[in-house]
Amino acid sequence: MNNITVVGNLTRDPELRFLQSGRPVCNMGLASSRRYQVNGEWQEQTTFFNLTLWGEAGENAAATFTKGMRVIASGRMESREYEHEGQKRTAFDLIVDEMGPSVRWARAQVERMTREGGSAAPAAAPSSAAAGHHDPIYADEPPF
Repeated sequence: MNNITVVGNLTRDPELRFLQSGRPVCNMGLASSRRYQVNGEWQEQTTFFNLTLWGEAGENAAATFTKGMRVIASGRMESREYEHEGQKRTAFDLIVDEMGPSVRWARAQVERMTREGGSAAPAAAPSSAAAGHHDPIYADEPPF
């Protein structure tokens, strides 16, 4: 299986569209950079990815993320070559299975979704044992 995880910043707002069949698909861009030193000088290498999320995950991503956000995305990598102004280029597409905000330099608030009759509906705010709330899925089990 060709599964990778990338961390980076979104380069454009998510674009949600629906196929003729009604199936949702969401596309966005991600830039992942790494810094390293060569002879005492800092270098930076950036790789750009096209992200694609299908179905409910795509709808949730479109409602959650915006350009500039730092995210973590995991899925199947596909590459394709194309020609632009006479130069050969390679595009990297990530078909995303899982995606979330990075909490390295920011905080995120998660809103759990429930399924009712095949559609997603917002659930109650995340529960907290410290606040005396009951978690219907994990009850009072420790998190690890």
